[in-house]
Amino acid sequence: MKLDMDVDHMDVKGQLPIEFLMILGVSIIFLTPFILGMGNGNELNQAMSAARSGALQGALSDSFAVYPHATFKDYSTEHPRLLHPSGVKITRISYLNQGFHQDYQKTKIQLRIHATSPSVTGKTERNCLGDRINFNARKKIAQSFKTENLTNALYNPAFSDKYVFTTADVQWD
Repeated sequence: MKLDMDVDHMDVKGQLPIEFLMILGVSIIFLTPFILGMGNGNELNQAMSAARSGALQGALSDSFAVYPHATFKDYSTEHPRLLHPSGVKITRISYLNQGFHQDYQKTKIQLRIHATSPSVTGKTERNCLGDRINFNARKKIAQSFKTENLTNALYNPAFSDKYVFTTADVQWD
């Protein structure tokens, strides 16, 4: 009975709320960096998702041989093989963190897209298909973050709030 009285007496003096506030304060201090880190990871995940969507869109246009008029005209004379369906598949997308870029004041990320197309074996044709895939990946990133006005007509590089994205040549498996 005496013990119950002491606990009630401490509660009246406000000692329990002070202990609670101290625990809450320490928890906030330790959780803040974790939460900020999750925000950065979320932005990178959003960019990678947009890149995958854009790369798939580029591969689909290559697979169906659907191109803008100027590209179609160029392919008619330079790369007639590309005017036929090619069955391009995206197999993997990876990225390389290249560190902080002084010119852009953002972390530079280089995307590497891996694709396959058994029907297109020529290096020049694969480069053309890869350019279309990379273009669409960068474009989708810029659209995802609404930063189309910060880049050029080829969306190279593409921007998010904390990152600048470039693409390496598509790797053909």
